[in-house]
Amino acid sequence: MDFILLLKALILGVVEGMTEFLPISSTGHLILIGSLLDFNDERGKVFTIAIQFGAILAVCWEYRSKVIQVISGVGRDATSNQFVMNLMIAFLPAAILGFFFIKIIKDHLFHPTPIAIALIVGGLLILWAERREHVIEVESIDDMDWKHALKVGCAQCLALIPGTSRSGATIIGGLFFGLSRKTAAEFSFFLAIPTMFAATVYDVYKNREFLEWSDFSMFAVGFVAAFISALIAVRGLVRFVSNHDFTIFAWYRIVFGVVILFTAYGGVIEWSKV
Repeated sequence: MDFILLLKALILGVVEGMTEFLPISSTGHLILIGSLLDFNDERGKVFTIAIQFGAILAVCWEYRSKVIQVISGVGRDATSNQFVMNLMIAFLPAAILGFFFIKIIKDHLFHPTPIAIALIVGGLLILWAERREHVIEVESIDDMDWKHALKVGCAQCLALIPGTSRSGATIIGGLFFGLSRKTAAEFSFFLAIPTMFAATVYDVYKNREFLEWSDFSMFAVGFVAAFISALIAVRGLVRFVSNHDFTIFAWYRIVFGVVILFTAYGGVIEWSKV
């Protein structure tokens, strides 16, 4: 196996894990970094899809006690039943829209300029959200009802636009709808499990002809890198939001988006279309 290819797999795995659960858009980063690494062919695309399993597993591992508690309590415990129902309700809006419109979105929006614009607009929305008076109605994910879940699920639909950020849409949406910072972040993590799992399985199945046993080591490196970096990111974000707001992520998005536009239109970097 080519050492350079494994290095690319390692870099993309770290990028996936570190950005998946931060409000800065993992899809946008993977597309752009893949462009810089010249790894945006069909093989590279299915790779960036498949390594999301590593990030999903990181959340399952970090919250394994809650996951086991919910699974063992389904059908017997009211809190577990409500939690599962909330996840299902929040999952459905983006799943339905994605099923019907994802091809159109990929054909027209998976390019540097739309990603940069989405990064900048998302950053401005975060700044606006942080300047609003934040009225907390829900202090724990177990206190959420189906209406909170539906609102967060509708917010997640915005993440179908590359550069928006699934975690950013759900976390900031949660803040708008009365969730505490910690609750919004944690519900976003749990919502990622069915959402990312369904999207990843669907995309991998559609692109299964590009999967080859000879690439196993490449996928293994990316998977492990995504798992470890996602675990670090999840733990770090939960600690961070306990004492800080999301302003730093907003400015990062804005600066990153401006850099993309400047380098693309200034000819500094020839971003590939993907």
